[in-house]
Amino acid sequence: MESLIETVNKLQDIFTTIGQDPIDLPQIVVVGSQSSGKSSVLENLVGFDFLPRGNGIVTRRPLVLQLINVPPSQDQDTDSNSSSVSPTEYAQFLHYPSKKFTDMNEVKNEIQAETERLAGKNKGIVRVPINLKIFSSKVLNLTLIDLPGLTKIPVGDQPTDIDIQIKQLVMEYISKPNSIILAVSPANVDLANSESLKVAREVDPEHKRTLGVLTKLDLMDKGTSAVDILTGRVYPLRLGFTGVVCRSQEETDSNKSIAEALVSEKQFFENHPLYRSIKQHCGSQNLAIVTKSLLASHIKEKLPEIKSKIDSLISSTEYELESFGIISETPQKNNLARLLKLITQFSTNFTNSVEGTWAELPTDQLSGGARLYYIFHQIFSAGLEKINPIVNLSDNDIRTAIRNSSGPRGSLFVPELSFQLLIKPLIKSLESPSQRCVQLAYEELLQIANSCDSNELRRFPKLHQKVMSVASELLRECVQPTSEYVESIIAVERAYINTNHPDFIGGAGALAELQRKADIKKREAAKQILRASNKYGFSSTNHRDSMNIDSDISNIYDNIPSPDLSEFEEENPDPQSKNTEKVAIDSEGSAPNQLADRFSNGLNLDRDRIELSASRQSDTPSFYKSFFANASDKLMGKNIPNPYRKSSIENKQYSSAFYNEETPLSNQLELPIANRINDPNLSGSTINHRAHFITRKLGERLSADERDELEIMLIRLLISSYFNIVKKTVMDLVPKTIMHYLVNQTCESLQNSLVESLYSESFAEDLMQEDPELLKEYNRCKSMLEIYKRSYKIISEIL
Repeated sequence: MESLIETVNKLQDIFTTIGQDPIDLPQIVVVGSQSSGKSSVLENLVGFDFLPRGNGIVTRRPLVLQLINVPPSQDQDTDSNSSSVSPTEYAQFLHYPSKKFTDMNEVKNEIQAETERLAGKNKGIVRVPINLKIFSSKVLNLTLIDLPGLTKIPVGDQPTDIDIQIKQLVMEYISKPNSIILAVSPANVDLANSESLKVAREVDPEHKRTLGVLTKLDLMDKGTSAVDILTGRVYPLRLGFTGVVCRSQEETDSNKSIAEALVSEKQFFENHPLYRSIKQHCGSQNLAIVTKSLLASHIKEKLPEIKSKIDSLISSTEYELESFGIISETPQKNNLARLLKLITQFSTNFTNSVEGTWAELPTDQLSGGARLYYIFHQIFSAGLEKINPIVNLSDNDIRTAIRNSSGPRGSLFVPELSFQLLIKPLIKSLESPSQRCVQLAYEELLQIANSCDSNELRRFPKLHQKVMSVASELLRECVQPTSEYVESIIAVERAYINTNHPDFIGGAGALAELQRKADIKKREAAKQILRASNKYGFSSTNHRDSMNIDSDISNIYDNIPSPDLSEFEEENPDPQSKNTEKVAIDSEGSAPNQLADRFSNGLNLDRDRIELSASRQSDTPSFYKSFFANASDKLMGKNIPNPYRKSSIENKQYSSAFYNEETPLSNQLELPIANRINDPNLSGSTINHRAHFITRKLGERLSADERDELEIMLIRLLISSYFNIVKKTVMDLVPKTIMHYLVNQTCESLQNSLVESLYSESFAEDLMQEDPELLKEYNRCKSMLEIYKRSYKIISEIL
C-alpha cells in the first residue's frame, strides 16, 4: 500500500516538471469555503504549522502536498513549541529541490513567495500548482491537493470575478473521475449552506467519491450535536463523514502547537457524552487513516487503467518522433540524397492523398480525393440540377424574342430562330458554375499539397517553402488550360443547337406533349358540361331535333371557360390515349369535343338520332400542328398522302388539290393524332400546307392572345428539353476535364517539377538547414517519451 502512494507521488512530480497532466491520477482534493477550517485540517494531518495565514484569500495556487513517512530519529527534537524539526523531518519544494527546509516558518515564507511570483500581490489566482513534500515520522503516506477557499463576494482588492475564478479552478480538479473529494464544512453552520458539498454534488451526484469533514464541532450551540450528520442520517455519503476539532484563532495567536491541539482534540471526543460512542467517525488521526486507506485502494483500482493509458501515450509519442526522421547533432554530408528522398516522399504522399490510399488521411472529415468527389457531385452537379432555365424567363422575354426573330414580317408559325435566341444565353449561364468548380478543385489540390508535408520536411523550412512554391506553380500552370477547356465546352454547345438530338423533344414531340396536357384539361371541362347538361333536360328518352340538341350543347360549351393554359405543366394521363384518339370538328367549327370522353362510355343523348363516340376529339391538335414548321419549306407539286378518310386511309393517295373550303372540316381532320405528327411519309411542304390551311380555318376560333400564349408554352417546353440535354453534358464533361487537365496532370508532373527545380548540389546545403524551433519540438517529444517510459516502468514495478 505504501508503494502505491509513492508511485503516484513520483508520477505527479514527473508531470508537474513537464507542465502537463496527460493522465488523470488518483488524488484527494480538499475543498471548502473560506474560514471553514480547511487549512487547520491539513495542519492537523501533517502535524506542523506550515501554511500561511492572513485575511482574505491566502491559498491562491493549488498546493500538492505529499506526506511521506520516515523512521523517527533518536535525537529528534521534542520541543513542540519550536517551529524547527529534526534533521530527518524536513520539507522540500519541487521548484527548489536543492534545499531541505527544517524550519516551518521558512516553508510558510517560501509558499507565500512562490505564490506571489506567479499570481502577483493583487489577490489573483493561478492554476500552476506548488508541489511540497514533507518527510516526517508523524505522518502517514498520503497525498492531498489544497485549493483556494470558495467565496461569494470579492473583499478588499480582490478581483470582481474572484468567485468565478475560484470555482472554475475547483471544478477543474474535482471533475476528474479519479479524484476523491474531501469536502470540509463547519459544524456550526447549517449543512444545507455548505459550499463544499454543493460543488461536490455537481460533479458527484451519486456521492460515490465524496468524503465529508465537519470542523468546529466544539463551537456548536449547547444542546446540539452533529451525531446525525456524522452517522449519515442527514446527508448520506458513501465514504461517510469525519468530525475534527482544530485550533481556534485565539489558540493559533497564542502559539498553541499542533501537537497540543491534537491532544486537546482527543480529550474532547473521549469526554463528550455523544461523540465518544462514535469515535470511529471523529478525530484527525482517524481522518488520516481513512484518507490513506481510501487513496491506496483507489490507486490500486485505477493503476491498471493508468498503465494502459501510459502505454498508449508511448506508442503515439514514438510514432510522432519517427515522423521527424533521423536527427543528428553533427552536420549531415549526404544532403543531396536526403533532398531527393524528401521530394519523392512528398510527391508520393500527394498522389496517395488524391487516390485515397495515404495512411495519414484523417478519419474525422473528408480529405484528399474524397473532397474532389464531394465538389464534383455534391456541389457542382447538385447545383446544376437546381437550375430552372425558364424560371427567370418571362412571357414578355419570349414574346419579344419571337417578334425579333420575325423581323418586319409577321409569322404564321413559331420561328426556330427565336428558340435559338433564347437558349444560347441560358447555355452561357452554365459557364460560371463550371468555372467555379474548376476553382474549387484547384483550391482543394492546394490544400492537399499543404497537408502532405511530413514533420521531417518541416524540419527544413527553406526546403518546405520551396516545395510548396513549386507545387503551387505547377497547379497554376495546370488550371489555366483546364479553365480554357471548360470555356470551350460551353462555347461548343452554343455554337450548334442540335435539334436532332435523340433526347430532344423536338417540334412534333412538343406539340404532342402540349396536346396530351390539353386533353387532360378538356376531359375536366367535359365533366362540367355533362353535369350542366341536366339543366337542359337531356336524357335518352327525349327525342328532340338533333339540330336543337346540337345548339343546346353548343350553348353549354360556349359558357364553359377555356382551360387555363398555364396549368399545362400538370402530369399526365395514359400515354396510349393519344394514339387512339381522333380529331373531329364540325363544319361550323363549334363541335363540343369536351363531351367525347364522357360519352365514349356509351351515353347517348338521343339513341335514334345522335351518337357521340370516343373517336371524336377537339380541333386542338390540328391547331398545334400549325405552330411548328420551318419557314424555308416550300410547297411541292407532288402527290401527298390524303389526311382525310371516311373508312380507311391505308395505301390511298390524294392530291393536294383535295384541300378545299367547301369540304366540311370535321370530315377533313378525322386522322389519328400520332399518325399526323409522326407519319414519316409526310414531307415538310405537306405539313406546311396543311398547317396553313388549318390556321385559316381556325383563325376565327382562336384569339391573338390565345395563340400568343400557346406559342410561349411551346417555346418554354422546347427550352426546358434542350437545356436539360446540355446540362447533363456539362455535368459529365466538366469533372472529366478537371481530372484530366488538372488533377492527373499534376500528379504525373509533380515529382519531375520538384527534381528539376530543387535537385542541385548548389541548393542542397542551403535548403537542408534545420529549423531551431522544430528541433526544440523534437527534443520535447523525445523527453516526453522518456518520461512516459519511466512512468510505465514505475507502475510495472508494483503490478
